[in-house]
Order: sequence, then C-alpha cells, then structure tokens
Amino acid sequence: MKKNVAERIKGGLVVSCQALETEPLYSSYIMGRMAYAAMEGGAVGIRANTPVDIVEIKKTVDLPVIGLHKVVTEGYDVYITPTMAEVDALVEAGADIIALDATDRKRAGDVTIKELFPQIREKYPDMLFMADCSTYEDALQAQELGFDFAGTTLCGYTKETEGTEIPCYELLRKMCGNLKIPVIAEGGIWERGQLQEAFACGIHAAVVGTAITRPREITRRFVDAIPN
Repeated sequence: MKKNVAERIKGGLVVSCQALETEPLYSSYIMGRMAYAAMEGGAVGIRANTPVDIVEIKKTVDLPVIGLHKVVTEGYDVYITPTMAEVDALVEAGADIIALDATDRKRAGDVTIKELFPQIREKYPDMLFMADCSTYEDALQAQELGFDFAGTTLCGYTKETEGTEIPCYELLRKMCGNLKIPVIAEGGIWERGQLQEAFACGIHAAVVGTAITRPREITRRFVDAIPN
C-alpha cells in the first residue's frame, strides 16, 4: 500500500484544497468540489485540512490524500497536526499520508517532534507520514525519525527562515541530493516555470495550493498588479 501511494503521486501535482473559517470558501462541500475539479484537471493527489474535509473529498475523489489538521494552541507556534489526537482523527478519516510540522519547535504538551513521532510511528507502523520542514536540518532529522516524505512546506514561515524567498530551490536541491526519502516541494509556487524548476531539482512531487484554490488571494494578486 505504501509503495502504491508513493508511486501514484510520483512526478505529479498535488493540489492543496484548504479553506479556514475566515475565508469565503470555508465549507467541506466546497473543498470536495474543489478537489474534484483538481482531479479532472490532472492532479495526482490532494492535500486537505481537517478530518471532515477529508471524508467529504474521499466521497468523490479517488486520489491519495495528504491529510493534516491545523490546530492553534496558545503559547505554541506549531499548528500543523500538533498532537497524537489529530493523527488519530486523520487516520480515522482515511488520509493516505499524514503531514506533521517537523520543525524542532515545541508543540502542545511541551514536546518536540523528536519525542512525539516515535510514539506515532509505533502506533501506526503502516501509515505514511510527510514531514513539513523549514530547513535541511529539519528534513534530515525527519528522515532519521522514520518519516516517509520530506516537504519544504514551512520554509519561510518560521522565525529561523523568515524572509527566505520561496520556492527555495537551493533547499530543494540540497534535500534531493542528500536525502534517501522522497522530497515534496511545497510553498510559493505561483507560476508554471517555478513548478518546472522545482522538478528539475529532483523532487518526487509538488504541492500547489493558493495559486489554484484560493480565489480571494488570486484576485488580490491581479489587483495589486494594476498600475496606479
């Protein structure tokens, strides 16, 4: 099963279909239709937030789903699948791959990924896990911990990487050149040329979200381009 899922997304585009409560498209039904449209467009996988959205998406979309659950905890920066409870819920929802924040930052319960992930792997030995990383060191540690994929999801979104231009091709090349686990490019891909350059780095797959599935941000980008 693991090999099959990894092969299905290899060399293709995973579309992130997510909408937070503050966004106009916040609705599991809408995310389900967005995922269906992505599938018809040629996506090889879907990345989705919350168990309820994953359940809805899987009703009509026969693609591997990278599931995560964003939960904000006061006093902690980690919000992408921060605890075992979120992992349990994502497994129950039928996620094919589960994504977690794999940075060294502490999460709810005052634990690090180095402390939490061995417990997760022991409980779910057959599940695929994606490490959402911000640096090469995060990715290297994730590989050592037993993650199945390493992504660049959090590059530019942590204090350590703040201001980094994304997509960070230098990071992608270093990860692809040195890691044994597949690398997934995620973050900052707006143009087709950027996607092509990411694949030239040797990645296994790429995730694109905002540029495809967030019309408010897409509209703002065009509006901002209008000369004053």
